[in-house]
Amino acid sequence: MANKYQTIADELNKMASEDQQVRNKFYSQKNADEATFDKLVKPIDEANYRRISEIIEQIGYPTISKVGKQASFNAWLIIQHHPEGDFQKKCLEMMESAKDDVDPQNIAYLKDRVLMFSGKKQIYGTQLRQNNVTKMMELYDVEDEEKLNERRKSVGLEPIEEYLNSFS
Repeated sequence: MANKYQTIADELNKMASEDQQVRNKFYSQKNADEATFDKLVKPIDEANYRRISEIIEQIGYPTISKVGKQASFNAWLIIQHHPEGDFQKKCLEMMESAKDDVDPQNIAYLKDRVLMFSGKKQIYGTQLRQNNVTKMMELYDVEDEEKLNERRKSVGLEPIEEYLNSFS
């Protein structure tokens, strides 16, 4: 990794750490609701949204060669939590353009999220939703389910059965 972006890499790592800490705190609460989310998580998210936008404006997408594998992963994590679909689409395009310098699993997760938020079927089966009746997590609609595990394998994801079992 070039030292040129070390400060940004450190900042991305710190932002993601705070993101995960606040989310873990929220999800560990028994009666976590939308008001609690707004109070705990939203302020961190809003600060991260502003800063990740500035970073991307400044250096382009934070690829592995620019900021290192962990900080590039953390940039993706922050983008995943960004509420603005257009921003996620823009980042996805940047990631796909730099696909040899970005973790393919990160591209798969963001692509599925963008498709899901657009009301389309996902490709890699990374996005889940809670069944209102059973309260169990289930797969959001997937395109061509018969070839799902082939697509997952092509980006280094485990078979869908293993992925779903991790949520039961």
